[in-house]
Amino acid sequence: MIPQKIFSIISAGVLCIIFISCSKKSDTTPVPDPGQTVLPEVSVLNVSQPITTNSTTLQFYINLNKSSTSVVSVDYSLVDGTAVSPKDYVSASGTLTIPAGKVQATVDVQVKGDPTNLRRANVQFALQLSKPVQCTLATTTAYATILTEDGTYLPTDNTGYSTPMTYSGYTLTWSDEFSGSTLDLNTWEQEIGNGSGGWGNNELEYYTNSPKNCFLSNGNLIIEARKEAIGGFNYSSTRMKTQDKKTFKFGRIDIRVKLPVGKGIWPALWMLGSNITSVGWPACGEMDIMELIGTYPSRVYSTMHWKSASGAHASKGLNYNLTSGDFSQQFHVFSMVWTQDLIKNYVDDVLFLTVSSADVGASNYPFNANQFFIFNVAVGGDWPGPPDASTPFPQRMFVDYVRVFQ
Repeated sequence: MIPQKIFSIISAGVLCIIFISCSKKSDTTPVPDPGQTVLPEVSVLNVSQPITTNSTTLQFYINLNKSSTSVVSVDYSLVDGTAVSPKDYVSASGTLTIPAGKVQATVDVQVKGDPTNLRRANVQFALQLSKPVQCTLATTTAYATILTEDGTYLPTDNTGYSTPMTYSGYTLTWSDEFSGSTLDLNTWEQEIGNGSGGWGNNELEYYTNSPKNCFLSNGNLIIEARKEAIGGFNYSSTRMKTQDKKTFKFGRIDIRVKLPVGKGIWPALWMLGSNITSVGWPACGEMDIMELIGTYPSRVYSTMHWKSASGAHASKGLNYNLTSGDFSQQFHVFSMVWTQDLIKNYVDDVLFLTVSSADVGASNYPFNANQFFIFNVAVGGDWPGPPDASTPFPQRMFVDYVRVFQ
């Protein structure tokens, strides 16, 4: 009810009653003019496209939420982000029209090719819309991602320590120089998944055989750990081994590597006894030639593991610290000189760990038997703990060569 006041006025002997509304505005909803048309809304979606060696065309799709009886138009322009014109794409601007009765049009953008297929972080640029005619803008900006993270070419500075191809008294019996274009699957097997309990260490990565995580480039094997959701885990990486393909006993082993560092990162070069499937771990013996815990980027560890006489796990190991810099800045060579009843481990030909049968004592000494290689980059685990916001991704281990002299 609208409140009212009543006034009585007597004029010429007649009583007049006047009702005056006290409302200042109506609380009823205005009814739109039936002839008024609601304009269609324009939206545009984000897009992505892998880079190739040649130029390609990327398309933004401009959509109306309904067709119009009139021609619709909107201005567009391309704006640099981490992708810049003309290096990554060809910039453009103009007016896009959508004919009456249609609900979609495209803006075509030339994306430049990369003959080297360089692996680098994905890059983005934006499409911006403005000045709508016979329409309104539901979205004004969309992003195009040029997918460059899976490139096959990734050079790295080759400076650092090197070792020779020959040693007096030794013959080079096997090596992998990683000089081809693909991993030698006659030698290496790439394991898949997270193993039992994160490979027994509560690791956080999912291992793949994807070239995203393992590839050869410029004479190096590259194992790349990424932050990505895969297989129920938040990181991906590679773990590769020579089990049942290449086994070794005794000799000198040289592995030239540049290592990843950062909290929660755990690269390793190691060996396991070939009889692990029959006797289990640690009875098979484990020879950790190199492990690095990313929180300590200038320190590496070498450890030998075995089963004690009481049946428990036993080990002996030491760490080696650089006097300057860290292991991600240059290549270093991790070596093991392995003879009957004796193991000596080196960094850049500096001896820092010796393990003999005397250290094992009454236990069975497992290191006089065949072993196979394992190379991997773990993420997280009981020893390094998880990554945090300070840990950059991707993380990469570069392996220049592995050589066995006997």
